[in-house]
Amino acid sequence: MNATQEKLKVQLEQAIVAAFGPDFAGVDPILVSASNPKFGDYQANVALSLSKKKGLQPRAIAGAIVDKLDVSEICEPPEIAGPGFINLKLKTPYLEAQLNAIQADPRLGVPAAKTPKREIVDFSSPNIAKEMHVGHLRSTIIGDSIARILEFLGHDVLRLNHVGDWGTQFGMLIAYLREVYPDALTTANALDIGDLVSFYRKAKLRFDEDAAFQETARQEVVRLQAGAEDTLHAWKLLCEQSRREFQIIYELLDIKLIERGESFYNPLLSGVVEDLDKSGLLVENQGAKCVFLEGFTNREGEPLPLIVQKSDGGYNYATTDLASLRYRIQQDEAKRIIYVTDAGQGNHFAQFFQVARKAGWIPDDVELVHVPFGLVLGEDGRRYRTRSGDSVRLRDLLDEAVSRAHADLKSRLQKEERQETEEFINEVARVVGISAVKYADLSQNRTSNYIFSYDKMLDLKGNTAPYMLYVYARIHGISRKGNINFKELGNNAVLLQHETELALAKYLLQLDEVISSVEQDLLPNRLCEYLFELSQKFNQFYDRCPILQAEEPQRTSRLVLCDLTARTLKLGLSLLGIQVLERM
Repeated sequence: MNATQEKLKVQLEQAIVAAFGPDFAGVDPILVSASNPKFGDYQANVALSLSKKKGLQPRAIAGAIVDKLDVSEICEPPEIAGPGFINLKLKTPYLEAQLNAIQADPRLGVPAAKTPKREIVDFSSPNIAKEMHVGHLRSTIIGDSIARILEFLGHDVLRLNHVGDWGTQFGMLIAYLREVYPDALTTANALDIGDLVSFYRKAKLRFDEDAAFQETARQEVVRLQAGAEDTLHAWKLLCEQSRREFQIIYELLDIKLIERGESFYNPLLSGVVEDLDKSGLLVENQGAKCVFLEGFTNREGEPLPLIVQKSDGGYNYATTDLASLRYRIQQDEAKRIIYVTDAGQGNHFAQFFQVARKAGWIPDDVELVHVPFGLVLGEDGRRYRTRSGDSVRLRDLLDEAVSRAHADLKSRLQKEERQETEEFINEVARVVGISAVKYADLSQNRTSNYIFSYDKMLDLKGNTAPYMLYVYARIHGISRKGNINFKELGNNAVLLQHETELALAKYLLQLDEVISSVEQDLLPNRLCEYLFELSQKFNQFYDRCPILQAEEPQRTSRLVLCDLTARTLKLGLSLLGIQVLERM
């Protein structure tokens, strides 16, 4: 709800009490944005809900409320429509005053959180000794966007990368490398990431087929957990090799993270099992230590156990997640913990959240949120993979997007007979390519699968990053053509006369409402929808209203509208992790 809507809501609440008495204090006026501009800007639907309670027709109730309603500073006289809707249309002078206020505000009217919180966003989370692939794309950029929005609102955000850097896979890989390439376990940079992945696959094949090798691998895990110097050194080398590759991706995507892998929580695992035992939740089942869950059953319909310690004494993901959860609450003092992972892990989060609550580890003021997302699909509607059926490497996907953006730009420059430096072309291609990939993902409702298409995401038309980057560049083209410095416009008064100016103005004032909704619902696509609609409204204004050729004071007023649109686009896109361009 934006500031204007908040004011109207308060006035409506007061009018309801004035009309029907103190018993009606706190009644929700059900104030929503009007679905059609002909009904005004906002619509209060409370009369319909009060009809039964008061035993009156909704129009009579609406009339009684309107008689006591004073919104003259904000709106035209309210109108009652249909069965009892109260329609409210904002006054043009009020809109002008609001725009003049945000013109001087670097935050464009978006208030900081009244009560900032410590929030953790757990995202990206690749596995050591494996390359980041297209499956990591969504977690990485959705998590980053959520973190950016929370940071902008003033929350204390801890961005955590919970990498898979511990467990059986390391014993398996180290045991295999001891046999086939021992130098990789003693010498830094002996392998590149592609070799490491290849060796990992061969080690996994061997582990699945060779019982003797399985035992050797398990012994390496024991040595790792015991801190054996040679095994620990080998483990660190393998982790560093993977981290260097991850960092290349993170720099391409402009992602900032603090790594805290599974190994960080390893010393805390035994304490988790002990405390669950003390709380009476632990049950031994076929040699394993488990907690039985409510609402989860196996194929036979029997209660499903969450295993926290295996029969061989080892731990699993759930134990690590419980340990990390306790640490984040007790040591990090987080009040909201947000996990950004694929929807397929929904049951896992529901299960270990339930165990933590049963154990009494979750204070009332701490919120746990699983932010699920769907799959990335190819244009055939199946999982997005290479022709050989492998997962697409994230590095290859990003390089391909930049390469295609480069080719598109060169072709456009040739048609326009425009001369640009190679440095300019490379920079524009990089920004457009990376932005296109990010925006194509973030513009989808994250709970759905989406189809990956380079052609669609790089299109200069439609709901794409290039379209919005082009609108931003178009505005800066106006400033260059008119030799205008937007920063020197000062606090010039906005005058709204044309219908497209009014439509644009109203939309510019909705930014705080949109950002507030994303803070609560963690759906970045809502911000994308807002920015796309804003871009369209600006283009309608640009097509129908002269700007540089307008007479004063209209000329300066329209330049202010241009500046506010550009600043809103830049801020909104930055919250999605997208860089802007003043020329394309």
